[in-house]
Order: sequence, then structure tokens, then C-alpha cells
Amino acid sequence: MTPNMNIQTIEKEQIKFLKFPKKEVLNKRKDQIDRILELQRAMVLGNIEHQKVKIVFVDDNGIKRVETTIWGITDKEVILKGSTIIPLKRIIRIS
Repeated sequence: MTPNMNIQTIEKEQIKFLKFPKKEVLNKRKDQIDRILELQRAMVLGNIEHQKVKIVFVDDNGIKRVETTIWGITDKEVILKGSTIIPLKRIIRIS
């Protein structure tokens, strides 16, 4: 992903209206493993210190960013407050 790409910032409540393709957005296995590690770190920060993180992900219309707290992670999904879900395979980065 290049820095000049247009990233749309959205509210967490909008995510339930998005459509997500099934394809993995990260091609390298190392990047996929790093993503899991970053998500786990972000979940701990959210649950213990109530810190929000920025999640950059791709839906069927382009790249989006949301600032939120991660409540849980499964092998296929990231769970946000209010049972909002982002498919793991669609997440580009966490910061």
C-alpha cells in the first residue's frame, strides 16, 4: 500500500453495512503473522488500558480506517465493541 492512497475514515457503527470479499489482502505469510501479533497487542491495550487503535482494512469499495477498541479476536474475525466484526483477512494494518 502506498502512502498516497485514499483512505476513508469511518465510524465503527458503519462497518455492519459494508461488504467484505473473501480474498486475503496480505500476500506474505510473515505479514499475516505480524498482523495477528499486532491485533493481540491492540486487544490487550483495549481491554486493560481502554486504548483505541486505528485499523486499516479493505471492503468491496476500497480502503477504510476506523479508530476503535478491539474486544476479541478469533481465527477469522476481529470483534469490536457492539459485536461489530471485521474479517481478519481484510485487515491491512493496525496502529
